[in-house]
Amino acid sequence: MASYSSCRGTDSPMEVVDIDIISSSQRRSDNSPPAYNVGLPPPRSLVSQLGEKLKETLFTDDPLRSFKNKKRTEQLVTGLQYLFPILKWGREYNLIKLKGDVVAGLTVASLCIPQAIGYASLVNLDPQYGLYSSFVPPLVYAVLGSSRDIAIGPVSVVSLLLGNLLQEEFDYRKNSAEYYRLAFTATFFAGVTEATLGWLRLGFLIDFLSHAAIIGFMGGSAITISLQQMSGLLGIKNFTKKTDIISMMKSIWGSVHHGWNWQTIAIGMSFLAFLLLAKYIGKKKRSLFWVPVITPLISIILSTFFVYITQANKNGVHIVNHIKKGINPSSAHQIYFSGSNLIKGVKIGAISGMIALTEAVAIGRTFAAMNDYQLDGNKEMVAHGTMNIVGSLTSCFIGTGSFSRSAVNDMAGCQTAASNIVMSIAVGMTLELITPLIKYTPIAIISSITINAVIGLIDYNATIHIWKVDKMDFIACMGAFFGVLFVNIEIGLLIAVLISIIKILLQVTRPRIILLGNLSGTSIYRNIQQYPEANRVPGFVIVRVDSVIYFSNSNYVKERVLRWLRDEEEKQNENGLPKIRYLIVELSSVTDIDTSGIHALEELYKSVKKRDIELIFVNPGLGLMEKLQVSKFTELIGNGRIFLTVDNAVTMCYINASEEA
Repeated sequence: MASYSSCRGTDSPMEVVDIDIISSSQRRSDNSPPAYNVGLPPPRSLVSQLGEKLKETLFTDDPLRSFKNKKRTEQLVTGLQYLFPILKWGREYNLIKLKGDVVAGLTVASLCIPQAIGYASLVNLDPQYGLYSSFVPPLVYAVLGSSRDIAIGPVSVVSLLLGNLLQEEFDYRKNSAEYYRLAFTATFFAGVTEATLGWLRLGFLIDFLSHAAIIGFMGGSAITISLQQMSGLLGIKNFTKKTDIISMMKSIWGSVHHGWNWQTIAIGMSFLAFLLLAKYIGKKKRSLFWVPVITPLISIILSTFFVYITQANKNGVHIVNHIKKGINPSSAHQIYFSGSNLIKGVKIGAISGMIALTEAVAIGRTFAAMNDYQLDGNKEMVAHGTMNIVGSLTSCFIGTGSFSRSAVNDMAGCQTAASNIVMSIAVGMTLELITPLIKYTPIAIISSITINAVIGLIDYNATIHIWKVDKMDFIACMGAFFGVLFVNIEIGLLIAVLISIIKILLQVTRPRIILLGNLSGTSIYRNIQQYPEANRVPGFVIVRVDSVIYFSNSNYVKERVLRWLRDEEEKQNENGLPKIRYLIVELSSVTDIDTSGIHALEELYKSVKKRDIELIFVNPGLGLMEKLQVSKFTELIGNGRIFLTVDNAVTMCYINASEEA
């Protein structure tokens, strides 16, 4: 047994404690200090600190590394390859890759053509605009994009969002000219938004829309899309323009006696069952993935032939009637660059572009991880932005990466982004040669294909998983889901973002401050809640702060640490244990601190000093140590009050106490 006072050797009363807690690995025969101390970094200038922060925020991928140690001609080639990835993978292209890309491109085209026609209806545009949007953007992306798997074109969620936002400004039936112009304007500024985020390397902004929020948003959108397609599936002529579930259900059931057409229902339901069966077969047996891929095209062919031979259109079955022949006409002259409609286009484009970008980056990252290659997020943003800017000038609406078509592209054996070129050529040939044959295609089959495509967006398993893992994430998920379902898509997204921000604020303003104990026979200190067998060290209170210490939480951190100290003092008194002499604050999880945080630590130091308790810090990181030095906080608490590990701090306090005894 040995007695101790403080590490500083004060004249305060000494108390007797057991020093068996000292780790044998830390105790030295000559009682000399450990060999390692906390590193004290050299001072850095403001410019160097800001530069490092800027680099880590905007240039985490270090885009200049590929230019180092190269001649000017090599740097020029590398620069061109960086801007146009097709120049890089094109040098290694061969017949084997061509074969894979041709098969994949044609397979995706068979799925893309019917989907594109259906998605055009979600934006309230004529069917050919869906095909236009599947022709030009994939060509642009193939030149600029860095993903070899992603399939470009219209997608359900973005199409629905764009259609709803446009409908709030213009009635597409009464003001079709203004509606189309606003659609192209929104597409242009969606591209500008995406490209700007890429060029300014601000892609981290889209991370504020969490995975849970996207799951809820997509689920709500899938139900909304499906209900909207009831007008085509049931043959309803006058369907509500509102997108909330209550209005749509009223419109569906309110027209049951006079608006439904039984021939349309028979066609739509039978082919919807056919499509769902094909999807089930594809899921049950992976080798049959091509079955649900070709089923939409087969459905269009069969239903069109059936309507043609039976003349069902004369009995109330709505048909496409006419799809304009030929590839994309110019729409550059239709974009608003002034007036009130410009503001509308910027707003709609920015919202839609951010959602499209979020979906595209998520899809690209997913397949890049699956196939073990790197995806440049900022380059992807520039590629998507450029393709939408070019698309807006060539009669396209917003395009992005499609998860279903990208999955088909991957399973079909795509090798490079050239599969998008093959798909685009197939769509172009459809526009030039096949569109007149689609005249008798029933609207019901387009609705069936759309419902079949979006129903997979309702991810029950992911929602259940979110509930089990993180309740706040589940609230964000449900907020987006019910916001989209009962109000509109904008409100759903706003709710999801707000809940996600609230979650971040709660974590920042109320960080975890945990009590640590020693695992017997080791030098390891762990959370006593997670490890109930961990022992409290007599005379010590050891806590760990698991957050940055900023103005938003500095006062809470100080108060919570003092509360732990008071609680432990009460327990010590109740159990007749030695008085608390040391407060150790473990800082390894504190990555940064501001002036408010340092002020809180100073107040903490003064508070514990009044109680005759020694304040000790353990393992502050580089950034933290820099600020503690510059603020002269290290001078305030005195030399030797910062240690490398908790065990190191406890051991040295015992050694000093033994020497002074």
